[in-house]
Amino acid sequence: MSRTFTPVQLIEQSIVRRYHEELWSPMCKAVKRYRLIQPGDRIAACISGGKDSMLMGKMLQMLQRHSEIPFQAEYLIMDPGYNPENRRMAEENAKRLDLPYTIFESDIFEVANAQEKNPCFLCARMRRGCLYGKARELGCNKIALGHHFDDVVGTTVMGMFYGGQLQAMAPKLRAKNFPGMELIRPLYLVRERNIVAWQRFNDLHFLQCACRFTEASGGNGHPQGGGKRQEIKELLRELKKVNPHVEDNIFASIHNLQLDTMVQWTWRGKTVSFLDEYDGWPEEKA
Repeated sequence: MSRTFTPVQLIEQSIVRRYHEELWSPMCKAVKRYRLIQPGDRIAACISGGKDSMLMGKMLQMLQRHSEIPFQAEYLIMDPGYNPENRRMAEENAKRLDLPYTIFESDIFEVANAQEKNPCFLCARMRRGCLYGKARELGCNKIALGHHFDDVVGTTVMGMFYGGQLQAMAPKLRAKNFPGMELIRPLYLVRERNIVAWQRFNDLHFLQCACRFTEASGGNGHPQGGGKRQEIKELLRELKKVNPHVEDNIFASIHNLQLDTMVQWTWRGKTVSFLDEYDGWPEEKA
């Protein structure tokens, strides 16, 4: 007699079977490689309603069932000022994925969008602070965000091109203003194209950019004509036509920094120059 699976069971099967190598395996590899989860952790999976965070929350839930490392998870939706339709979509998708979520409200969109310059930066910073605060209230010691491989690569390039610095997106970091709290990124090794493929396979529909600033710009998901991050995506797409491995090489570069070729760097808030140690360096071989 054939077994009948529920919709959520079919979604879970697609993760561990059809997309095992594309989703499940790289997520587990990232957790192990970067030591993202420790025994006794209580993790707030921050599910904004978008495809990345929703998948991340679902896979953390599945990992909790099967992992040898005992940990707990909360599934946290923050409503920063969504319109009613977007809020309903976020909640319905959490239910469809069988994620027992907690939702709370804030006025972040209202505050950030009142700023004339860089509302996206302010919004992201405020959102993270609110998430840390609510996670700590729920007894969590970590928050998990849905940033993926493409975000890491894009952030690295954007920092060089528009920030004048070599700066990566770390797989985990300690919170400066919330002692004892940590941020982790379980999708660090997961490619965005594979998340999109999984979403389409399961006929799932998630939020795009749902902020009021984006809505005011025409609702295309990219405020101010697409934004710098979208420009970087398009640039990388063009570069891949010449070098298909360009994203892999950028990602590898942040794991293979040749510090003795750098002119100046910052370590724990202190600026260091190569001149500080230059006179004591051995001579280069001819």
